[in-house]
Amino acid sequence: MLLAHAVTLAEARSYVAALADRASSEDASAEYERVLLQLDWIHGDYVPGITEVPGEHRDVLFAIAEQAIEDLVGHGIDVLQVELVLDMLDAARALDAS
Repeated sequence: MLLAHAVTLAEARSYVAALADRASSEDASAEYERVLLQLDWIHGDYVPGITEVPGEHRDVLFAIAEQAIEDLVGHGIDVLQVELVLDMLDAARALDAS
């Protein structure tokens, strides 16, 4: 994994983890954690650590996480796998909003 790929993955994981921490319910938090597990599975459990993110509003955290996940395509991750993760992220957000 090249450095740019690791940085993008770390950003995606960090912001999804922040969403899980700030989720409105345990069910929503669990859905965000499923997104993290899927990202880890795609990368064969070779993943960079999660870093602390600024205390942003959940909409901002979501937008940054979504963009970082989309950017993984540029690092050789299969488009269908990325779409699956984005769908899972959207499902977690929908549960979080209810």
